[in-house]
Amino acid sequence: MKLATIKDGSRDGQLAVVSRDLKSAHMADAICPTLQAALDDWAFIAPQLEALTAQLNAGQARRAFDFDPAQCMAPLPRAFQLAIGAAYLDHVELEEPLIYQGGSGELLGPTDDIVLAHEEWGIDFEAGVAVIVDDLPMGATPDEAHGRIRLLMLANDVSLRKLMPAELANGFGFLQSKPATGFSPLAVTPDELGESWRGGKLHLPLRSTWNGHLVGQPDAGVDMAFNFPQLIAHLCKSRKLRAGSIVGSGAVSNKDATLGYSSIADAEPDTPFMRFGDTIRIEMLDAKGKSVFGAIEQTVRKA
Repeated sequence: MKLATIKDGSRDGQLAVVSRDLKSAHMADAICPTLQAALDDWAFIAPQLEALTAQLNAGQARRAFDFDPAQCMAPLPRAFQLAIGAAYLDHVELEEPLIYQGGSGELLGPTDDIVLAHEEWGIDFEAGVAVIVDDLPMGATPDEAHGRIRLLMLANDVSLRKLMPAELANGFGFLQSKPATGFSPLAVTPDELGESWRGGKLHLPLRSTWNGHLVGQPDAGVDMAFNFPQLIAHLCKSRKLRAGSIVGSGAVSNKDATLGYSSIADAEPDTPFMRFGDTIRIEMLDAKGKSVFGAIEQTVRKA
């Protein structure tokens, strides 16, 4: 099933189910108010959401309405945890996952502006895939983690490249160089992805279109050195994960340079960073050319 969070003026929005063709939606308020509430009681709530989705896909839902991604918040507008990895070998060479702890108090919707004070900070998009997990114990194995992946979505993990060197030099890692992350309008259950979801990886191209020009379409399932279960298990080494925790892949990157890039840092040297007014569109299409998660479409604006 495909789930979205609709703007209603509140911090957490209202949960809705969305049809497979992304044309219609139905509020899930009679079942569950928010996505976090659904995740907190997934075994009980998910079958009810699946039944409503089946009615919607069959054209039998009584209160269906036209789906508009512009009315969506992030699927989880605020999360208990956001952790982003560097899962692609040509992005960084490592023997074990490198993961940073992101800010999860404000997560951007698919059409929310990227609002920043200075272009000189080196504004970069980072197109990636993210999963939302259920509760996991400390010491969870990759096999256990695989069975607790509830939803997948796309992410734009914005980086401020020129702030990074000073932050890394202090030994404490990213903070100011990682502003709010944007997410696709839809969070999708693994079963919706069919054979594209296998081995803990999503085997589909991820398209990044910068100012109307397609700059990358690497395959998210190729050259992923650490799959999602491995990333999650790495996080669980010394802590529990709570339902609603988000784990991202980092910028998708392939060794085949002809497939382009998912972040400017992986482009040709001296490629300029984003400027105010620039746009970025991030989307994933299935084998039939249909959008899987809807698109992230953001514009960089001056604060």
